[in-house]
Amino acid sequence: MNKSYALSQLNKMVRDAIDMQLPDEYWVEAELSECREHNGHCYLELIEKDEHTNTPVARASAKCWRQTWLMVKPYFERTTGEPLRTGMKVLLKVYAQFHEAFGFSWIVTDIDPNYTLGDMARKRLEIIRQLKEEGVFDLQRELHIPLFAKRIAVISAEHAAGYGDFCRQLEDNEYGFRFEVTLFPAIMQGEQVEQSIIAALERIYALNTSFDVVVIIRGGGATADLSGFDTLALAENVAQFPLPVITGIGHERDESILDMVAHTRVKTPTAAAALLIDHLRQVLERINSAQQRISTAIFQRIANQKMRLTNLQTLLPALVQRNLAEARHRIEMLEVLLKSHDPQRLLSRGYSITLLNGRAVRDPQQLKAGDVLETRVEKGTIKSTVL
Repeated sequence: MNKSYALSQLNKMVRDAIDMQLPDEYWVEAELSECREHNGHCYLELIEKDEHTNTPVARASAKCWRQTWLMVKPYFERTTGEPLRTGMKVLLKVYAQFHEAFGFSWIVTDIDPNYTLGDMARKRLEIIRQLKEEGVFDLQRELHIPLFAKRIAVISAEHAAGYGDFCRQLEDNEYGFRFEVTLFPAIMQGEQVEQSIIAALERIYALNTSFDVVVIIRGGGATADLSGFDTLALAENVAQFPLPVITGIGHERDESILDMVAHTRVKTPTAAAALLIDHLRQVLERINSAQQRISTAIFQRIANQKMRLTNLQTLLPALVQRNLAEARHRIEMLEVLLKSHDPQRLLSRGYSITLLNGRAVRDPQQLKAGDVLETRVEKGTIKSTVL
């Protein structure tokens, strides 16, 4: 009969073999298929995929115990600007551990954030390249914020401190501007960010004629959890949205892809509110300037007309006198001309005028017997009848 072993004995043999054959620590590249914290420890599921088919070719569990995790986690997040999350590629320093009761696991002693940064940068560059190839990367910059942008669609977590700050900033502006703010609630942290914001954009699109601009703001969440703003689908939706999109998602690191494709990027929700207030202030200044120019032009025209009237008042008497003198002269000339054509002057010189029915007779052939003629001379009139 073959010798049998208790399971604990067999597992101990496995542990001893692993301890003997894998006594060192190793750097391993892997993708996270699961990442969760419990009681201060971090539990990871590692996966390797075929680069051509994306099919898993290896899997393993890993653990980072509390004492190590308290040091590794903040350094990783501070360096990468991201928390460990599903889908992230990581470079882990591990050693092998086999426990008789809990089985095999890799124990994490360190994580290299620079490896993950490189992979994140590669993914970001790939998304940016694809957006540019699609011709949508700069579409938002071709839009213009309307002159009187007062109807604001806001995408934010409903009870976020940043949303409250944004609304208070708009309401308490020193110019007394009144804005109409409509909130479209969305999840602004974690793995659901992309789909939640896209869903909010779709609701706004259905009512896009009701708004002048869209503001995407985030405040009060973990500053490290910004991975949801670096996705292709979200960038495509924002880049092609028909209204100008302003982002204020509250972080100091390099721009997210969402920031890059937006019409305008500011750092915080209050800065987004200040931007909208300043936009209206500039419009008001333009209106006031135009009003001033119009008033100045009107006053100048009135002044010019007054000056013309004053000049006319001064020149009018002289012009009237000159016109009267010219009129008198014309009248005198006409009188002379009239006198020169007066028939009485001809009669006084011995001429006479023979009339028939009040019209001068120029041709005796026109007369017939019985016509009564009237001949005017200087001293009187002679009547005669044609025989």
